[in-house]
Amino acid sequence: MAQPKDEKKEAYFASAHKLRMAIRDGTFHEILDDWKWIFSYSKKYKGAIAVYTLFGILSSTMGIAASIASKYAIDVITGYQTEKLWLLIAITVGTAFCSLFFSSLVNRISTKFSLDIHNDIQADIFDRIIDVDWKAIREYSSGDILNRFNSDVGTVSSNAISWLPTVLISVFNFMITFAVIWHYNKPMSLLAFASAPIMLLMSKYLIRRQREHQRKVREISSKMMAFEVETFYNFDTIKSFGITKRYGAKLREWQAKLKKQSLDYNLFSIRTNVFMSVLGLIVQYLAFGYCLYLLWTHQITYGTMTLFLEQRGRLSRSFNQVVGIVPSFLSSSVSAHRIRELIELPREVHLKESEDLSAFADLGVEVRMDDVSFAYEEGEKVIADTSFVASPGEIVALVGPSGEGKTTMIRLMLGLIHPDMGEAKLRIVSGPETFEKLKDSALFSENGDYTLEVDVNADSRYLFSYVPQGNTVISGTIAENLRMVKEDATDEEIEEALRTACAWDFVSKLPDGINSTVGERGRGLSEGQAQRIAIARAVLRDAPILLLDEATSALDVQTERDVLHNIVRRRPNRTCIITTHRPSVLSMCQRVYRVMEKTVTETSEEENERMMIDF
Repeated sequence: MAQPKDEKKEAYFASAHKLRMAIRDGTFHEILDDWKWIFSYSKKYKGAIAVYTLFGILSSTMGIAASIASKYAIDVITGYQTEKLWLLIAITVGTAFCSLFFSSLVNRISTKFSLDIHNDIQADIFDRIIDVDWKAIREYSSGDILNRFNSDVGTVSSNAISWLPTVLISVFNFMITFAVIWHYNKPMSLLAFASAPIMLLMSKYLIRRQREHQRKVREISSKMMAFEVETFYNFDTIKSFGITKRYGAKLREWQAKLKKQSLDYNLFSIRTNVFMSVLGLIVQYLAFGYCLYLLWTHQITYGTMTLFLEQRGRLSRSFNQVVGIVPSFLSSSVSAHRIRELIELPREVHLKESEDLSAFADLGVEVRMDDVSFAYEEGEKVIADTSFVASPGEIVALVGPSGEGKTTMIRLMLGLIHPDMGEAKLRIVSGPETFEKLKDSALFSENGDYTLEVDVNADSRYLFSYVPQGNTVISGTIAENLRMVKEDATDEEIEEALRTACAWDFVSKLPDGINSTVGERGRGLSEGQAQRIAIARAVLRDAPILLLDEATSALDVQTERDVLHNIVRRRPNRTCIITTHRPSVLSMCQRVYRVMEKTVTETSEEENERMMIDF
């Protein structure tokens, strides 16, 4: 939808003020840095930009030529000199159609390459965001990230190709139009944009009022959006308490506040528009009166008068296009800056040598932590001086109350976060028989045994199958949910994984079996069924380390034990690590660690038995 003229003018005034302030306070170099970043994407389309600019200039030139030809056609008719009429009509029509062709071609080129650059930027930003450090990206809300990823990328891409050509075309259009009027009558060229100085003088007042109104509207809009997000996120709770009418009334209160503030802003815009329109009419009538005077005194022909009036409007539009470049310049800069904030966040730690472990993963992988401490916020340790080991063929449990650090331990193992002190490593322990294969690896260390070891990092996650807390089933078929981790999995492999997770009994009874569709967050499945689908997905991945983070909380005790038995039978040397706050499977575990009060300690058999009795 086209932006109203008054809003365009106000946007220019505000943007021009921001630009002046940026130059004054030294932040203008940041704007230039943002645009350098934008041009880093658009430079691959420099050929398209050149063609875009050329066709735009040709379109403007044809438009001027058509206007001049029309002037002479009118002069011919009013002077009854008909011998050149058809030639002038042909020139007028031809140049008009050429102008239309070139402007349409420019529109097509702009749209095509804007879409290309939008996809380029968005794909690149997606890859970069996905690879941002976990702690760093958690500082931003999901809504804010999505807004930057979609809205801000859209703003940047729409201007990355067109901004420079628009500058050149608009300036050329303004200059050639001004030159044509100047050629025929100098005073008329000055009168044609007499309103510009007045508009600039009013900018300070308009900026202040516009900021005040927009700030209030945005504040209310933000609060209203926060209310809506919280309402829909807690939809089940609100319905369960029977307080839907109360929330409906709250929504109407926010709507009333937003309506009042929006109407206040609308009234301000109307008053501004009336003033600007009256100012424009005054200039228009002055130009028209001056043309009549020149015509009355025979200083110009009727065709020249028509040309003046037409070009006055064209000059005004060209001036608006030129000044309108400033808001788009700043708008793109702001969006680029917001995107750069995300992509310049710290990257994840990548150790490519982690791939060396893949050749020996069948031997089993040990997870080890030595004297690890970690804090999400400085000075507030979640884990302190912790040592932990889980070896191939073992089921190791992390038990303790909710919120004590079990999930933090899982994140440390996955390399999503990294120890502030101590080490978290993955190790493959072999024997002398594989020495020849091991010794050439950069990870090899001979410290009494034959081992490969690497710090946990982003590139070592291929060694893990992970079932996080909560419902992680996505919308689609059950087969699609499992093939997330193994795209080429056969139906037979999927069925076997479902059997291992004790999920085949209910999946086989669904109308379409593994091709049955489930909704977002497993809608259509019970919590226990959704958990078993998630476990089957991890089983299908068949990694040497399995992490179950409260992944059996919705299962009954017998099903929980059956699932773990099946997992062990499927791959006896798998390292299986479970976090739980219920010790129902402790009898199956080779090690049990209690996570409580920032410490992780291995429990004795007597303590395990006591926990099972208490349970």
